[in-house]
Amino acid sequence: MTEVISNRPLAPALKNGLALKCPKCGEGNVLHSYLKVHDECSVCHEELHHHRADDGPAYLTILLVGKVMIFSLTMMWEFWRPDPLTMALVISAIAIVVSLLALPRFKALIVAYQWAKRMHGFDKR
Repeated sequence: MTEVISNRPLAPALKNGLALKCPKCGEGNVLHSYLKVHDECSVCHEELHHHRADDGPAYLTILLVGKVMIFSLTMMWEFWRPDPLTMALVISAIAIVVSLLALPRFKALIVAYQWAKRMHGFDKR
């Protein structure tokens, strides 16, 4: 007979992931450097090494940065009309800042999603 195990609560896990915290307890850090995931939470000792984030965080970051750049470019052209070099420098700076801020959050978000959906070894039977 197969045992049916329900998913964990998704919304709190995603909220904790965006805050770079453990998806289970919300207190321990998920990342111990810019993009390295802890093997386990330092507070609740939940194993996190099962994650398979792969290219997902980079893909989501590219999508977000593209939207922000298009919006910024449009607003700059409509209201400021700077010379091309200034526009290129400002758009580049915005893209770099948004990328550096979003990438670790998307990585923790994907780890939290996988934990909540019991994917890739997070399912303890």
